[in-house]
Amino acid sequence: MQQHPIAPWKRTPFLRLLVPVVIGILLQWNITFEFKSLLFSLILALCFSLCLYFFSLARKFQVHAFRGLLVNLVLVIVAMLLTWQKDIRHRDTWFGNRYRDSAYLVVRINEALVEKPKSYKAEAVVEAVIADRKVVNCTGKILLYFSKDSLPLRINYGDVILISKPSQRIKNSGNPGAFNYERYAGFQQIFHNVFLKQGNWKSMKINHANPIGEFLISTRKKILDILQTKIEGKDEQGIAQALLIGYTNDLDKDLVQAYSNTGVVHIIAISGMHLGLIYVLLVWIFKRLPLVRRSKALQVLLILACLWTFSLLTGASASVVRAAVMFTFICIGSAVDKKSSIYNSLAASAFVMLCYNPFFLWDVGFQLSYLAVVGIIVFQKPIYNWFYFSTKLLDGAWKLAAISLAAQVLTFPVCIFYFHQFPNLFLLTNLFAVPLSSLILYGEIALVCLASVPFLGDLIGKSVALLLSVMNGTITWFNKFPFAVWDGIPSSPVSTGLLYFVVIAISTWLMTKHKGALKIALASLVGFNVLHSQFAWDSLEQQKIIIYNVPQHSAMDLISGRNYRFVGDTILLQKGMLQNFHLKPARVAMQLSQPVELQPSKGSFIQFRQVRLLQLAKPRRFKKQRTKIDLDVIVLSRGSNARIKDLADIFNCRQYVFDASNSLWKIGKWQKECEELHLRSYSVPEMGAFVLDVKQDQ
Repeated sequence: MQQHPIAPWKRTPFLRLLVPVVIGILLQWNITFEFKSLLFSLILALCFSLCLYFFSLARKFQVHAFRGLLVNLVLVIVAMLLTWQKDIRHRDTWFGNRYRDSAYLVVRINEALVEKPKSYKAEAVVEAVIADRKVVNCTGKILLYFSKDSLPLRINYGDVILISKPSQRIKNSGNPGAFNYERYAGFQQIFHNVFLKQGNWKSMKINHANPIGEFLISTRKKILDILQTKIEGKDEQGIAQALLIGYTNDLDKDLVQAYSNTGVVHIIAISGMHLGLIYVLLVWIFKRLPLVRRSKALQVLLILACLWTFSLLTGASASVVRAAVMFTFICIGSAVDKKSSIYNSLAASAFVMLCYNPFFLWDVGFQLSYLAVVGIIVFQKPIYNWFYFSTKLLDGAWKLAAISLAAQVLTFPVCIFYFHQFPNLFLLTNLFAVPLSSLILYGEIALVCLASVPFLGDLIGKSVALLLSVMNGTITWFNKFPFAVWDGIPSSPVSTGLLYFVVIAISTWLMTKHKGALKIALASLVGFNVLHSQFAWDSLEQQKIIIYNVPQHSAMDLISGRNYRFVGDTILLQKGMLQNFHLKPARVAMQLSQPVELQPSKGSFIQFRQVRLLQLAKPRRFKKQRTKIDLDVIVLSRGSNARIKDLADIFNCRQYVFDASNSLWKIGKWQKECEELHLRSYSVPEMGAFVLDVKQDQ
């Protein structure tokens, strides 16, 4: 009997379920339907589906397309309901619905304190709100920042404290092109933070620690202690901690940037690669243990227990959970002797994760991990077949290179969109770093297991430290090449979409020789170039003044075309986290080149095109003139003690701007004076970066 091949979409049922789920999540996030409307729509769709159940077999066949549409509609609505339900702001018990500035918060510390340069950070769970002498039980999470003089080290995981200081809503900096931290925190269901000094909080001398959480934190601490004791070198310790359990607080920022520039940062960000290595090791071990190897069920149970414990120890990021879910499907499938499609396993893991937390869809690790795996599955074999090597060493090296190339095919557009750079040496660095980091990971596991064995623990520790030193040194050496990274690449959602059309269409044409795919690739490439040409033209015509929102710092760019002049604190001119996080995204988004002197300035007065600006960064007195001096903007910085009334007597100013170097109480005082005098004011810390389009203003 002739067997007909099964259609690809029928071999991947979870992929057909995943598509409407993703559509539903995107619809709910962008449009935000009410719960009652969604529930009514779901009931209506289910009623239609129930009616179709009573149709005759012939009639069911006639309306099979409509039945499929109804099933997809039900999945879309269910995904929208899950997205609505996951947003804690829709719950009556969320503390934000009951909280007022005069209220007290009872919170439970939900993690071990993390040391920052000027504070200690911890995530906490709100247990109650105390207002008007009433205690209302609530839910929700909040970020706490303890000043170092408040002695927070006596706080442990699970401790309950009382907070008397008003919390603040988490806001974006408002800087052009900046990372959307407000949305990122919102996806973690965190919408408030508070900075606590001594006297702003009080210990309740109660501990509500979760036993599982306590076990994970204590285990994590023991592992960190072993790595810090047995491995010498600060940089080596930092990479070891990140590589094994995802602890990144001790990482040197410049070293991390070097790993990013050379395209191997994925080896210090816990992902599916790490879990895959551990999975292979666990399978090898449990198949050889005398009592375990006889029972497949026991092997599966032990492997999954170890995998999920490791995932929780690393913080359970989206990429790790994705890998854990996928390996769970693979492990169970192999135990029952059923080999399913790898695409179906991927889609199933994504389906389960998005049903659990729809906001994983926006997680960069989630996106990159799936794109990398799909790229490897689709493109690794065709790329590997490009060349044939008879020697095992060259063949193994080319196989690893093919994997690296395949992973980049679908991930590089997303990397450019988020990070605006491309590592030109990724192929060379991955050939070196991936095998070496795998060896280091196994060495660290052995170190943790055998640390207490005399001599052996020290020997393993020194060996791992040596390998880490070699890896760090080599990556740093590669990073010194001037062409190591292509930086400052502009990108937008539309250009990223067009780039994916180009990549997928060209790949399809190369693999199938389909002429239609080549036409789509060429058309998309033309659209991509037109879009970037228009963007480049617009950047040449721009004339702007930007006063950045950099906490405790003064920063301003005067932009003309692709040139800019910086005015502000000189510490921001140094390459580092402050510049990279606050200033660089805006300069990349607007395609700015090296700074130049646009127009001469006289003291605190700046003439930029037709805009007249005065920046006051220190105490200064002005002589009163017969007629007021016309100004467009007055910027008040930290060192200024000016009174708005005194300035208004001398200057006729259109806009007063208070930059982020000022304290909020001082800005509040100035704002009150502006309101009394009916003057326009703008608070950068509260309202985000101040952007003045000079061309439009003219």
